[in-house]
Amino acid sequence: MSVDENTEVGRSRDGDAGARIAHSIREGIVSGSYPPGTRIRQEDLASRFGASRVPVRQALQQLEYEGLVTVVANAGAWVSSLTLAECEEVYQMRERLEPLLLRYSAPHLSAQEIQKLADLARRITVDGADTDTFLALDRQFHLASYAGAHTSQLGDLIQKLWNTTAPYRRAYVASWEADSRRIAHEEHHLIVAALRDGDVEEAERVLAGHIRRTRRQLVKSPQIFAD
Repeated sequence: MSVDENTEVGRSRDGDAGARIAHSIREGIVSGSYPPGTRIRQEDLASRFGASRVPVRQALQQLEYEGLVTVVANAGAWVSSLTLAECEEVYQMRERLEPLLLRYSAPHLSAQEIQKLADLARRITVDGADTDTFLALDRQFHLASYAGAHTSQLGDLIQKLWNTTAPYRRAYVASWEADSRRIAHEEHHLIVAALRDGDVEEAERVLAGHIRRTRRQLVKSPQIFAD
C-alpha cells in the first residue's frame, strides 16, 4: 500500500471514529446524561473511546456545528446552554418550520407508515407517564411523521433544533401534570387522524399548536434556563 493510500485509510478511520464519538455525545446530550454547561474533556473522550485526539476534535467540531457544544480555543469544550429567550426563539422557528416539513412529508407517507405513527401514539398514551419513555417515543413519533420529506436543508435543520432544546424540554416534561400529558397524547392522535384523512392543513394546524403550547409553558419555567 502506497503512502497516499495509507493516509486515506487513516483519514477514513479517524472519520469513522469521529462520527462514532459525535453520535455517542449527541445521544448523551439529548438524553440528559450531559446537562447544559457540562465540561467535555478531550483526553477523557480519547481514553473512553480508545481514540486519538484527531477524531475527538472532529467529533467536537461536528457537535459545535450542530449547536450542541461550545468550543473555546485554548480552554476546552462545554455542552451548550440556552437562555430562555434563545430557547423561545428556537421554538418559534420550530412552530413555523415543522408544519412545513410535515407538508413535504405527508403526501409520501404510506398507509403502513401512518399505521406506525398510530401505533407510536398509542404507545405514548400507554407508557408516556415515564419522562424518559415519553421523550424517546415522542421524538420517534415526530421524526417518523417527517420521514416522507426529501429536503436538502429543512430536515437537518429541524433535527438540529430538536437536539439543542432537548435538555430544557426534558426538564419541562418532568414537571408535567396529568392534564398536560393528556393534551399531548390527544394531539398526537389528532395528527394521525388528519394524515389518514389526507387533511394536511389540519395536521399542520395541530402540529403548530402542539409546539406553541410547549413554547408557552417553557416561558413559564425560567428556572430551568441559564442566566
